[in-house]
Parts: sequence; structure tokens; C-alpha cells
Amino acid sequence: MWASLEILHFVTAAEKNRNQQQKTMDRRHSPCGHRGSAGVRSEHKRSREERSGGGEDSKRGSSSRGERSSPGSPPPRVLSVRRQLYDRDFPLYKQPVEVGHFSLDAKRRFFSDARQLRYYVQPERCPNFDLRDGYRDRYVKRDEAVKEGLDHLLRWILANRSKLRGTPDQGGTASPAFNSRLDVDFVTWRGHLTKLLTTPYETREGWLLAVSQLSGTLYVSEVETEAARQSRESRTERHEEMMFWGYRFEQYCCADKPGGRPAPRGVVNTNEAYCTVVRTRLAGHRLLFSGEVDCRDESPLSPPAPGCYIELKTSAEICTPKQRSNFHRFKLLKWWAQSFLPAVPRIVAGFRDDNGVVVSVETFHTSKISQLIKSEPNCWKPTVCMNFCCDFLSFVKTVVAEDDPRVVYLFSWEPYRDVTYSVHRDSEYSFLPDWYVKEMTNTDLL
Repeated sequence: MWASLEILHFVTAAEKNRNQQQKTMDRRHSPCGHRGSAGVRSEHKRSREERSGGGEDSKRGSSSRGERSSPGSPPPRVLSVRRQLYDRDFPLYKQPVEVGHFSLDAKRRFFSDARQLRYYVQPERCPNFDLRDGYRDRYVKRDEAVKEGLDHLLRWILANRSKLRGTPDQGGTASPAFNSRLDVDFVTWRGHLTKLLTTPYETREGWLLAVSQLSGTLYVSEVETEAARQSRESRTERHEEMMFWGYRFEQYCCADKPGGRPAPRGVVNTNEAYCTVVRTRLAGHRLLFSGEVDCRDESPLSPPAPGCYIELKTSAEICTPKQRSNFHRFKLLKWWAQSFLPAVPRIVAGFRDDNGVVVSVETFHTSKISQLIKSEPNCWKPTVCMNFCCDFLSFVKTVVAEDDPRVVYLFSWEPYRDVTYSVHRDSEYSFLPDWYVKEMTNTDLL
């Protein structure tokens, strides 16, 4: 079962009144709240030439938490990332529910089924897996230069629209326009939300998130930064091989069917993937997101998805107190964020030496990671992560004014800076494909 953090509040009937009171308090203290809030503040005016992207690079303001912008909204604003602003009560996060899944084959083709789902086979505690084996002759690497955006998730949405529609009020008949809407506020990848959760503690890498609105739903897709592109194109051979090690560990620990055995002599093809599609709510934000799943528990007695899923990781072996501290402060943050969002309960980590040999395996329970890091001084806090993500989504709602897939609101952040944004129409940042927009807005098909 999905075990929550001590401070996590899932929705129950008994909590509804308390949640409503908390929302009222949050509005008073939220960094994305009304005038005078500490988190969102006016940005210094800049000339049109200084704004990135040209064209319609105007900036819009932030209004009240969770509301869409409207005429007469406040002056241009930015969103602060200062940790102390988000160190408050843990926000409401509803029990994540899997509403579907899909697979990508060896050629990156989409299938609305579970053909790529793998099953966990527990290794020995000291397995001595050689992660280098196969790098030279049994490795097919996905082309990272091909930017897929949200395309695979959008294909799943088109095939499952009936699961995502709302219901007419008081039993009325829904209009075609109503049926064209999804009953969610945000559609995105789990990885984009993970970046948001870790932002208050990130000191090296910035991000760019493109947002477009279609029929009332906000779609969020990452844009590769120039720094990230340069880093990708200048990786050393050692770095490329170490990236392979993670996939190789998965191969040692997974079988293609329940009761099967791993096939360590097979080819590692990173085009292949099995993805869960999860629905949940963070405070007032209804979320639909998808993320890749490494494997599931093979026991027929395991809980339903996502409670049966397992995340597989590799990390350097820990030999000193300093290394353990760094592991807690940095690596566990990203592991926790990635697994907490879709309610994946277990993380199995293979600790390897400098030669790529797995010397030990350890299981981390997602719900217990927050306790594990409590003794670490000045360590990250789950509440800061979730509150920043929640307030960023509120900020997006106040900024995005136009319901037009041709308009992109580009949110930008660099370490030690505030979140800013620019607006672009019919630009290189557009990411919602015509085939998706056409079918989502074609009421004749409803």
C-alpha cells in the first residue's frame, strides 16, 4: 500500500472542513497570494529588445492563488524560489490513481498496452553485476536530439478521452464544447514535475518550461536549455558509459513475465519504455501526468498499480560519512521526488564501485526517506518541495491568459534567480501538434 509521509494529507471525508480552512490560510500566506506576498514580486521593467524571443515577449502579472488571470491584473511579477517562503504546512496531495498506461517499442512506436512492462526479480544482496558488460556490443541508445515533447502522452489522451471528461452539473446534457474539455488543469510528464519539486535545492541546472492552454487545460512541456544542450553534446565517453550502467542494472533485475528470469545477455535498447498515466490533485490543481516505470512486483498479491511499481537506481558505493551525507542531501532528493509523485512505494538501489561492479543492493521505501534525512543538518524538506511546486502551478494559472495552442508562455529559471516568463506566438516553442489540436477541438467526433 502507498504509505504517506507523516505530514502528508490525503483527501478524506473527515478532512474536508479542515482542508477548506487550510486553503483560506494558504491564500493569506502563499508566496503566490494577493498583493504584498513575499514570493511573487514586481519585476524591473525591461525594454522589448531585452526580452527573450522577440515578437510578443510581454510579461503578465500574478493574481490570487489558483485563479486565472483577467483584465486589470496586477503589474508584471516573478516567482521567488527562496526556500523559507515554502517552509509551511504540507499541501493537500490526493492519493495518486493510475488511469492508464502505454508502451514504446524498440523503434519508439506507441502502443496503448502493457507489452513493455517488466517484472522485478530480487537479486542477491551482493550480486557483483558487471554493469560495463554490453556497452560496446549490445546497446541501442535513443536519439536524444529528437525532441518528442508530450506526443506519446497526447496519443494516450486521444485514445482515452472518455476517462478524462467531467460530468454535467445536476444531470444535465453536456454540450459538444463541454465534452471537448478534459477534467484536469495540467497535463505534463512526471519528470517536469520532479524538476519543480527539486528547484528550491538545485544549484547547478536551470530549466525552461513551455506552457500552452487548450480548452481550459494547461499543457507543460520542457524546452532544452542552451547549457543542457552543450552539456549533452560534450559528454565524455566515461559519462556516456555510466549512463548505460543504470539501464544495465535494470536488465539484471527484470524479467519479461511473472516467474521469468532476467536475460543479462540481451540487448539494452533505451527506446523501449513502459509508462504509467496518473491522475491526482495538488491543493486546487488537478494533475494528469505520465512517467516511465522500471518494473513491477511479480507477486499476484501485490497491490494494484501504482502501488506495485518499483523504481531501480544505481549509485556509487558509500564508504565515508561525507559520501553518505551527500547521498542523503542530493541523490535521495531526486529519488524521493520522482517516486513520491506517482506513489511508487519502493526504490531498489544497486551500489557500484568505480569499475561499474554492483557490490550491494539496498531497498528504500519512499515514505520513509523523509525520516532517513531528518538527522542531516540543513537538508532538504519535502514540504518545501511540494509547496514550491504547488505555488508554481498557481503562478502559471495567473499568468496564462490566452486559450490558444499557438501561444506559448515560456517559464525560465536559473539557480539563485527568480522564475520569470515570456510570451511567444507562432514560435519555435510551440509544442502542441496539429493532429492533437484538430481532434481535441473537432466536436463532430464527440
